[in-house]
Amino acid sequence: MRIDRHLLTMAAYGFVSGLPLPLSGFTLRLWLADSGAALALVGATAWIGLAYSLKFLWAPLLDQQPPLRPLRRFGRRRGWLLLVQPALGLAAVLLAASDPRAAPLAAFAAAGAVALLSATQDIAIDAWRIEIFPRRRQGVALAAYVWGYRVALLVSMSAVVAASAAIGWHRALLGVALLIAAGALVTLAAAREDGPADAAAAVPAAAPGLRHAMIDPIRSFLARPSAWLVLAFVALFKLGEAMAGIMTAPFYRHLRFDTAAIAATGPFSLAATLAGITLGGWLVVRIGVGRALLWAGSAQTVAMAMYVLLSITPGQHAVLYTTVSTEAFAQGLADAAFLTFLSALCAREFAATQYALLSSVPQLAIHTVGGLSGVMAAALGWTLFYTVCMAGALPGMGLMVMLLRRRDQPIAS
Repeated sequence: MRIDRHLLTMAAYGFVSGLPLPLSGFTLRLWLADSGAALALVGATAWIGLAYSLKFLWAPLLDQQPPLRPLRRFGRRRGWLLLVQPALGLAAVLLAASDPRAAPLAAFAAAGAVALLSATQDIAIDAWRIEIFPRRRQGVALAAYVWGYRVALLVSMSAVVAASAAIGWHRALLGVALLIAAGALVTLAAAREDGPADAAAAVPAAAPGLRHAMIDPIRSFLARPSAWLVLAFVALFKLGEAMAGIMTAPFYRHLRFDTAAIAATGPFSLAATLAGITLGGWLVVRIGVGRALLWAGSAQTVAMAMYVLLSITPGQHAVLYTTVSTEAFAQGLADAAFLTFLSALCAREFAATQYALLSSVPQLAIHTVGGLSGVMAAALGWTLFYTVCMAGALPGMGLMVMLLRRRDQPIAS
């Protein structure tokens, strides 16, 4: 059987895309917690992730402008990647060399550079996938990407945490930085996606291009019935779960779990996430996206309840692994239904732009309001904090019930 080169490349791209994310998220927070950082500082790392939420603002640059002239022979998407990926590797090296205890601002700056360059890498990889794969194979391409991405998260989270106990944080993070830098090798091996080397493509006039790219899709979406109600649901649906997830690193340390125990949660999380995604997709087909979202919201509430239970049973490894598995399963279930919901909201002529904007709404909520999670945890204590997170799922579910009762929505059927 012939191996599909494009799918292998897609899986490799998923791997290099997944590696940087924890360096501005869970892994960074655990490193900060180990360095004795205040909870407020740990919670503030949520703001670093704003780069992933706002990437639609500079995506038109990669879409309309050719890369630097020496890189144009590789194609538009690969040319941009060969510019971004070495810089991303360098930023990851600088993060590994930083000291959050002595110079937290330098560590934050390096993590911010990693997030910004990683988000830009994601833009180019998504564009490469769309141009290389025909529409009928986009689902297969995304499946290969997700598997690579999930393996990368396991490496950049669990493997790094385990390695940090043996060789220290700096060396463990440097190993990830070298893997990130190797992303350029994937790009060199990838197929070229566009036409002649000098096809710089004329850039449309600035004003009409901006209006068509950004303003018209927003205006089209807001003209639909219940648009603001939909946006409120999109912003709130995963907020409680996200705020809880932001604080897991210091929470685990508070409960006296060592790095080996935390690292051992990785396989449980991976298996449960994939199971949740599979069941979520089946539920969407069987009962519709709206009702599937209600099931997902209920699962998120149960997951938050497990965190409350964990807060009163410190050091219990069985409860830790059950909690991690439950939360990962709920996340996978929610992702399958939620991403389908977002896709159903997009008009065909503005599908790419509206999807990018809609998927940014929950991220903006998470990375702004979520930045206060450390302050809340310090003020409320862990048990009450996770009780509040559990209640945070209820407003989104209430809005979904309202949307289900409105026949003007694609989820009503």
